[in-house]
Formats: sequence, C-alpha cells, structure tokens
Amino acid sequence: MGELLADHTTLRLGGPADRFLTHTDPAAWPDLAHTARSGDAAPFVLGGGSNTLANDTGYPGTVIRMATRGIAVRPLGDDLVEVIAQAGELLDSLVAFTVAEGLSGIEYLGGIPGTIGAAPVQNTGAYGQQISDTLTRLTVYDWGLSRTRELHPGDCDFGYRTSAFKTQPGRFTILEVGLHLTRRTCASPIRYQHLADVLAVRLGARPPLAEAAQAVLTDRRNRGLTLPTCGPDVRQAGSVFLNPPITHAQATAIRAAGGPAHSSTDGTLRASAGWLLEQAGFRPGIRVGPGVYCSRGRALTLTVRDNATAASFTAALEVLIHAVLITHRIRLRPEPVQPLRIGPAQRRHRRLG
Repeated sequence: MGELLADHTTLRLGGPADRFLTHTDPAAWPDLAHTARSGDAAPFVLGGGSNTLANDTGYPGTVIRMATRGIAVRPLGDDLVEVIAQAGELLDSLVAFTVAEGLSGIEYLGGIPGTIGAAPVQNTGAYGQQISDTLTRLTVYDWGLSRTRELHPGDCDFGYRTSAFKTQPGRFTILEVGLHLTRRTCASPIRYQHLADVLAVRLGARPPLAEAAQAVLTDRRNRGLTLPTCGPDVRQAGSVFLNPPITHAQATAIRAAGGPAHSSTDGTLRASAGWLLEQAGFRPGIRVGPGVYCSRGRALTLTVRDNATAASFTAALEVLIHAVLITHRIRLRPEPVQPLRIGPAQRRHRRLG
C-alpha cells in the first residue's frame, strides 16, 4: 500500500497515493520533476494539507509534498524590500518573520494554515489583504512545457480566492514566491470593524505593526478561525465555503434581515457564507452527516470524527449547499480542493491566462 494521504491532510481523510514524493531541496527539483512526470497523470501537489479533501480511494498517480524551507530578504531602496520564500515555508511562519523584521504588507495574513506556495493558488486573503497585493514574481514548474518559468502577477489571473493555478489544475507547481514589502513600524489601515474592536481603534487607523499582527491572531482564535491542536474540532479544513457573490437586491434583503453583505477586493458584492448557513438552520456543533459536524465555534467549519469518510464529508457539503440554495436562492461553492487525475492530453489544452 502507498503513502496514505490521510497522514498528510488536516482532515485526516484519504486513501493511498500510487507514489508519494517529498520535495525538500530546491536544487534537486529537476530530478524530482523528472521522476514525478514519468507516469501518465499530472502530480498532485500538497503543502500543509489544510485545504485538501483527499478521496477515500486515494490518488492514482504521484503526489508531491512541498517541504522546502528558506526565506531571503533583498533591499530595494526607499524602505522597499523583496522577500523570497521557498514554497514549503508555512505562511504563518513567514508572516511572523516579516513582522519581526519590521516589514509590512502581509501582517493580516497571520494564523492562516498552509504554505506560502499554496497561498497564490486561491489568492489567500484576510482583513483586507490578499497575497496578490504584494506578490511580484513566482518561480513555477510548467508541466505543459516541461520547464521552470518565472511568472508575474499579470500572468496569474488573480481574483477573489482564485487564480490561474486554481482554474488550470495540474499545469503549474509553485516553487518560490517573491513579495515586495515595506519597512515601517505601523501596519496597513484597519478595514474590518471586529479587528478594530480588538485593538480598540477606529477604522482606518494604522496601529503598530506587531500589535496589529497579534490582534489578528487573537481575533482569529476568538472566532474559531484557527486550527485547534486538540479536542473534537481538531480534524478540519477551516472554512468550507467561499463567501458567495450576490446581487444588489439580495444584499438589500440580507441587510434587512440583519445579515452582512460587503464588497470584496474585486468589487463584487458578497454575502457571509457562515451567516447564510446559520440562517438555514445550521448551528455550531450540529451533526450534518455520518461523522461530520459543524465545529463548536461556527457553522462554516466542518469537523470530522472517527467514523467519517471523504464521501460522507462530500455528502455533508451537498446538504449545506442544498439548504442554503432552498433558503436563500444562493449557491455556495466549496473551498477544499479535491485531487483530480489530469493526464497529458488535458494539460496540452490548458493555456495560461
């Protein structure tokens, strides 16, 4: 039996991979890529496994776990620096490093699980910041062209929790991430009221960098947005749905009912997926399916227990989607990624952008 994907995902679900490779040395990538592409299917790439729902039957191909480490800082002048991080670096660790170095630009992304290499895939964001705001370049391996390339933000089709890496699965593997950050003592302006409340400041304030970063961690813990290390909610993948786009009429109705509706970074009006779920009758701690529960902290996080399977988790997602569709006429989109087998023919028909 191959390596169990359940041992490498925070849900702890998933069967064996046909072949499991761990990438730790950037210099060894060419040999690893040659080994990985020897089969018919594109390799599936794992970071921290915090946003992955692996199939019970496993993956019929090669899985690469990105475990490279390393952060370098290059001064660019006028308090601007480039931070270069290997894809296997934990995003939370990178945020802590930049805050300790007095570098602003990603301070509101602390406490988000996963690796920096995974962050551009869904354009990870929180509290008004997203990784594409400061990203300047990516070193990637293009499986369609069988070579390493450098991409820039304009190549990546970034949007709200999406990118070319998400819409073209199997085409690229991110190896290295470059960010432009600013050396300063204050944080970016506060855009979210609940974070302002934690800091006891007004919206638009720019608190000290370290204080702002710590407030993010405090707020995320208070609202059940961090991965617990023990207890019944430990097996989870964080938020299971994206905040859905809505019309102006739907936003008006939601606000009239006391719910939140806001403009996202791409200008789209969006509803709170968590609020929609609670209005549809799903409360923290409620059982959704065999071995699958809403977390004790909030309905938007599903947790699994001993008798859960990937199939029962997927079925629970469908139950939630259907309930919100019936109640609000709004369709939710799942956030966890499911490994898909992608062959060479499919890769040849995918185009960047």
